[in-house]
Amino acid sequence: QVQLVESGGGLVQPEGSLRLSCATSGIDFDDYTMAWYRRAPGEQRELVASITTGGIVTENDSWKDRFAISRDNAKNAVYLQMTSLNSEDTAVYYCNARHMIFPNYNYWGQGTQVTVSS
Repeated sequence: QVQLVESGGGLVQPEGSLRLSCATSGIDFDDYTMAWYRRAPGEQRELVASITTGGIVTENDSWKDRFAISRDNAKNAVYLQMTSLNSEDTAVYYCNARHMIFPNYNYWGQGTQVTVSS
């Protein structure tokens, strides 16, 4: 059974930082491109960043200066370091795993809420 479990979300003050984690199981982690998406209130889900098993990163220009994705292939985990958070970063953040060769093998976590507020 495939599981993607996000953690690290919560309430943070403006200009604060958070590090999201996504622990995976049930997949051959090295075969998957990992990504973080977010869905802000009233908006569509959008890509924050993705990272291949070889470490090639694709970033959304909107946040690339403040957010950084990384992965630990030994721990089957992916991370999102977020800095200088503001209220517009309030969203549910989702972990995604997509097979590099067979993209129909595409899995999502349940999401973790990030709320930026004073």
